[in-house]
Amino acid sequence: MKNLLAVLAFLLSSAAAAQDLDRAMMLVATPDLEGAYRHTALVVMPVGENRHLGFIVNRASEMQLAASTLYYGGPEMVGAVFALVRKDPGQPSMHMFGEVYVTGDREVIDHVLGETPGSARLFAGFVGWESGELADEIAAGYWYVAEPEVAQVFSQEPGENVWSDLVKRVGRRLQTRLY
Repeated sequence: MKNLLAVLAFLLSSAAAAQDLDRAMMLVATPDLEGAYRHTALVVMPVGENRHLGFIVNRASEMQLAASTLYYGGPEMVGAVFALVRKDPGQPSMHMFGEVYVTGDREVIDHVLGETPGSARLFAGFVGWESGELADEIAAGYWYVAEPEVAQVFSQEPGENVWSDLVKRVGRRLQTRLY
């Protein structure tokens, strides 16, 4: 019976996730996921036909940039700095979800940090998925999918706390759907 519930939870989460790949989402590594993405939480957005980019939100580094903690956003372009901003910083930037925007423009980032330093989260690098890769990873059960929330993206909690809180929240919602 327990295995059946696990299979049903997986199928429900995969089916729901497949429908939502055309908008921003929070990816939460399943407890069984090992390797570089173990215990990570990412905010992800579509950037073209079935392609996605995201940032690991719970991997703070020891580095500071303009008195702000620099987070490890992912393995791609780790030499580049990106900012998630709590409101539209102007162009060039892309809308992610709600009032959260992303930019990699140095002038925009410097302006945001100068005007409202607490309104941005800085990342070195990002995670990218080519066409269909993210759908395949979700179908394989690597990720739980949830609605992105500003509180999680900008959380001041240590990395493991963000991940474990999201796993509990998403897992509870999956169990509730089964009954």
